[in-house]
Amino acid sequence: MIRPRTGADLDACVQALAEVHAADRYPVDWPDTPARWLTPADLVRAWVAMEDGRVTGHVGLAEVEPDVAVSAGMSVAGAVTRLFVVPGARGGGLAARLLDAVLAEVSPLTLEVSDEGRAAIALYERHGWRRLGSTRARWLNAAGEPALLHHYLSP
Repeated sequence: MIRPRTGADLDACVQALAEVHAADRYPVDWPDTPARWLTPADLVRAWVAMEDGRVTGHVGLAEVEPDVAVSAGMSVAGAVTRLFVVPGARGGGLAARLLDAVLAEVSPLTLEVSDEGRAAIALYERHGWRRLGSTRARWLNAAGEPALLHHYLSP
């Protein structure tokens, strides 16, 4: 079941994020306050996937950065942020359903993904997201270099 996230979900979201971080190093650097990381200032709304009373996935909708909107060459409604699925819930299409939940609210959307996120890149491209370009991040990847970020536009 996918539903809007509430404040009461944050502790469970942090636990799920810890599982993802241990498996995938996402986020790259564990935040000092993970609940705040899951609720950035530009967050408009967030959703959680629940199974047996447990958070198994998360996605947020954020305001789009002006330079990203310009690079898209069109009006963009928002940006996907903080998308993750716990390792035990992968392989059944949950990430795609979380993306669909956001797209059902607003479209078109953008998102960015690190070059290291090969499974995520494959997911986005399978579902029709189009790469707009790439930039270097201010944070470092696993090799200790500025991460390469790919920017995508929803179908």
